[in-house]
Amino acid sequence: MEKGKLESRMHLSRILHSNAPAATILVRLLVGGVFLSEGIQKFLFPETLGVGRFAKIGIPAPSFFAPFVGMVEIVCGALLLIGLLTRLAAVPLLIDISVAILTTKMPMLAKAGFWSTMHEARTDYCMWLGSLFLLIVGGGALSIDARIGGNHAAGDSN
Repeated sequence: MEKGKLESRMHLSRILHSNAPAATILVRLLVGGVFLSEGIQKFLFPETLGVGRFAKIGIPAPSFFAPFVGMVEIVCGALLLIGLLTRLAAVPLLIDISVAILTTKMPMLAKAGFWSTMHEARTDYCMWLGSLFLLIVGGGALSIDARIGGNHAAGDSN
């Protein structure tokens, strides 16, 4: 039993570990804030951003998936903001934004052309790269992950 506990702690330690600098909080605030806001808006404006939008773009079972995606964005966005389980929270958000790009921007490419699509996809592109960045580097020195994991980036005085 002790071996299992030790392995679990080691696995959690690997997930929480980050040598990223304190400035990583800026990426967390950007990505987490946008996802949190978008998730809330799916519930505030269901016809234009939630169920109605999902139905319009052809997402199956929009009455299930719109609230589901909204909750994923709210929970994972909040986790990024506070820097708790940052790497784990980044995974569903990468899936979320990838599906958004595939279902909304790829069809636009064929209709409106490259530059119009690039203009419309700029936020999605930034959210995808920001989420990938956080998956790779973790929450950084100013995160709950760093406090729990007991690690800090070199040069930080934390």
